[in-house]
Amino acid sequence: MSPAARGHLAMLTFSALVAGSFSLGAMIANEVAPAALMAARFWIAAMVIGVAALLTTGIPRSAAQAPWRYLILGGLFGAYFVLMFEGLKTAQPVSAAAVFTLTPVLTAIFGYLLLQQVTTARMALALAIGAMGALWVIFRADWSAFRAFQIGSGEIIYFWGCVAHAIYTPMVRRLNRGESPVVFTFGMLIAGGVILTLYGWSDIRSTDWAALPAIVWIGLFYLALFASAATFVLLQFATLYLPSAKVMAYTYLTPTWVICWEIALGNGAPAGLVLVGIALTVVALLILLKPEEEPARSPVR
Repeated sequence: MSPAARGHLAMLTFSALVAGSFSLGAMIANEVAPAALMAARFWIAAMVIGVAALLTTGIPRSAAQAPWRYLILGGLFGAYFVLMFEGLKTAQPVSAAAVFTLTPVLTAIFGYLLLQQVTTARMALALAIGAMGALWVIFRADWSAFRAFQIGSGEIIYFWGCVAHAIYTPMVRRLNRGESPVVFTFGMLIAGGVILTLYGWSDIRSTDWAALPAIVWIGLFYLALFASAATFVLLQFATLYLPSAKVMAYTYLTPTWVICWEIALGNGAPAGLVLVGIALTVVALLILLKPEEEPARSPVR
C-alpha cells in the first residue's frame, strides 16, 4: 500500500473516531469546565503517546530541536478543543456539525497561504459535493430544518475553533523536520497540555474531580485515548503524505459517523433519504482518491 493510500485509510479512521466527540461531547459539555477537561485530556493522551513512542521509535534528542514548533501546534489544537466545548454549551450538536463542514474549505485556503498547495478543479468539485452531502446528512434531508438553522453565539465560538483546526493541518507539514508522527504528536501534546494547564488552572483547581458523574470519566477517557491520542497520530501521518485540503475533506464523513454513533447510543436511525447525503460524501471521497498528476511529496527531511 502506498503512503498516500495509507494516509487516506488513516483519515477514514480519524473521521470515525472524531465523530464520537460530538455525541459524547454534547453529553458532558456542561458537566465540567472545557479548559479543565481539555487539560486532562491532553495529559492523558500525552502519557499514552509517550509510552507508545518509547516502545516503538523511541524519542530522539533531535526531536527537542525548536520546541516553539510544538507550542504553536499545541496552542492551535488546544484552542480548537476548548472552543468546541465552549460552543457545545449552547449550540446543538447538529448546528456544530454544520459549522464543522466549513473546515475543509478553510484548510484549503490556509494550505495555499502556508504551503502554496493549490486546490485543483477536481479537488474543488469533490469538496463541493462533500459539503452538499454533509449538509444533507446533518439536516436529515429536511429542508425546513435547514431553513430554520440559526447562527448563535455557540456556533460563532466554535467557528473560530474550526479556524484554528484549519491552520493546524498545514502547519504540521510546515513545521515537521522528519520526526515520526508518534514523536511529533507527543511533543505537540506536551506543549498543548502545558498551555491548557496554565490557561485553565483556576478551573482545574475548582473542579471536584472525585464528584464528577461516570459519563464524564467515560467521555474523558474516550476523548483522551481515541479522539486525541489515536486521531492526533492519524492526522499527523496523513498530513505528511496528502494535501491539506484532501486531509480535511474527510471531515465531511463526520456527520455520517455521528449518525452511526447516535444509533449505537439508542437515539434512533435517520430517514431513508439521508442515505442520499451519505452517497454524496462517498462520491466526493472517491474523486479525491484518484491521484493527482503530481503525487504529494514526501516529508521534508
